[in-house]
Amino acid sequence: MSEARTGVAGTTGTVFDIGYQRYTGVREGRGRSRLALYRNGLRIALGLGRGPRAKALPFFFIGVLSAIGLVMAIVAGAANRLAGPGAAERANLPSHVDYYGIASIILFVFAAVVAPELLCRDRREGTINLYLVRPLTGTDYVATRWAAFLTVLTAAAWLPQVVLWLGLSMGDPAPLAYIRDHWLDVPRFLLAGLAMAAYTTTVALLTASFTTRRAYASVFLVGLFVITTPFTAGLAEELDGAAGQWLSMFNLTNIPLHVNDVLFGQTSELTEDAPARTLSAAVRVGWFFAWTLIPAAALWGRYRRLSP
Repeated sequence: MSEARTGVAGTTGTVFDIGYQRYTGVREGRGRSRLALYRNGLRIALGLGRGPRAKALPFFFIGVLSAIGLVMAIVAGAANRLAGPGAAERANLPSHVDYYGIASIILFVFAAVVAPELLCRDRREGTINLYLVRPLTGTDYVATRWAAFLTVLTAAAWLPQVVLWLGLSMGDPAPLAYIRDHWLDVPRFLLAGLAMAAYTTTVALLTASFTTRRAYASVFLVGLFVITTPFTAGLAEELDGAAGQWLSMFNLTNIPLHVNDVLFGQTSELTEDAPARTLSAAVRVGWFFAWTLIPAAALWGRYRRLSP
């Protein structure tokens, strides 16, 4: 606050002119506020503008995911070069359909560790009360936070697949023939990666909305994904018929992978033993949407009525 420039003494008090001026710049409105919050969410998720420790985790996960895609491309390319075109497929080496199954746990841990940072700190430190002054609403806040982490997680899912695609294309003895025969893999892995990112982002942020401590949300999420996998897989194998199939559907790590299988028209290595793989494509895709849209509605419901 600037110092008082004039003062007029009166019988009931003193009036000061502190130099306030009206804002005469461009009023960019609600959209500009949303964009600023979205960009802030990207910076938080990637640790930008903070110390090296904040950047280490997200870029470590992105680096590991990319390394997996690169190794898969090198192995498949070597097989094709040594044994001729199509050798990698004949040897059943992991490819685009298998990548998300291999990397799913890393993506889930990435979300569990990083996503809570977008919500927990704002509630713990009271920053959310500053965001929610007009014209922003609770819906604006949670939607932009969701979109920011979805962007980061989608990029983390797509980048290794692009690396793998380029590696498989360039490693094939006939790159143009490979591209002609496998170009449909591109929209498939893009849609599958978006599905995995949307599901994981929604579940991670919903969990984070219940606590102000990032560590609590992270531990709960990691435990949720890790524990449901052996529990549902082991129990589903003991049951026959529809009971085993539906119990297998509660394996939370496999929910987006079933969408991946539907898109590619084949079963990945991680879901090839899951009884749920025999359910119809409509059931598996519908189950994915239920586990994505219902948590998204719950997350929106927790924030839409918030006010400063």
